[in-house]
Amino acid sequence: MARQAFSAPGTPPPAGPYSPAVRIGSIIAGSRQGGITPAGEVLAGVVAQTPQAFPHLLAHLASAGAGAQDVIAVRVFLTEVEHFAAMNEVYREFFTEPYPARSTIYVGLPTGLLVEIDALAVPELLVFNKAD
Repeated sequence: MARQAFSAPGTPPPAGPYSPAVRIGSIIAGSRQGGITPAGEVLAGVVAQTPQAFPHLLAHLASAGAGAQDVIAVRVFLTEVEHFAAMNEVYREFFTEPYPARSTIYVGLPTGLLVEIDALAVPELLVFNKAD
């Protein structure tokens, strides 16, 4: 299977040599998205950045054929432990039960960024053929 790259219009361009979303077969990986506007402005505060990151991430996944309901795993990268509750409230606006698996990691991010989020999605059931 060939690797295909996807990028949603109206989102910030990648900051490095990576694709916003990559699909191989039925598996789609969405690269980390932060609280940056399409014009490149870093929003102030985790409460503003988190709801900016999720739509960009979901738009990239959608460009590859997946919706929020297809997300099976999410990784959230935060710079401060104190931001967890605020991020978690916004998270509930984008996913419903049964929620995807999730990890939250505390890291250093580029200047001004307080949160980045990535995801793994599987939009189709994988079908395995048994040898007869």
